[in-house]
Amino acid sequence: MKRLCGLMIFCTGVGMTWVLILPKSFVMVVIAISLLILGYNLFCCS
Repeated sequence: MKRLCGLMIFCTGVGMTWVLILPKSFVMVVIAISLLILGYNLFCCS
């Protein structure tokens, strides 16, 4: 279950990063990076 949640969070982070090719705000960039890191840790380190 942790792997599935990690994969969903990672894909959300990838999607947000794809939308933010031209960053609109610093907060959105920080949220996208944190989702990528959290998803990677849940998927690979479980």
